[in-house]
Amino acid sequence: MPLQPLSQKEIEDRLAELPGWSMDGDRIARSYRLDSHFAATAMVVHIAQVQEELDHHSDLTLGYNTIALTVNTHTVGGITERDFELARRVEELAPGHGAG
Repeated sequence: MPLQPLSQKEIEDRLAELPGWSMDGDRIARSYRLDSHFAATAMVVHIAQVQEELDHHSDLTLGYNTIALTVNTHTVGGITERDFELARRVEELAPGHGAG
């Protein structure tokens, strides 16, 4: 079954289950603060591994001790369930890196 963009209501419902995530234009977005640059870099590598597993890649920005993600499905021009799967997986790994 091909990916379909989610409705605004579906997006809002899913965002309610992901504290810290919000709409940013046509994407969902989240920033994390970590204790050090090394911790942030390690989390970026872990996120990249998840993106490869899902074959779904976000815009990912590394700062000194921060990470920012923005996610949408370019091929459908909107937000899909696949974007939320990536967001959920990132939320699962974040505590292991001390991200807040």
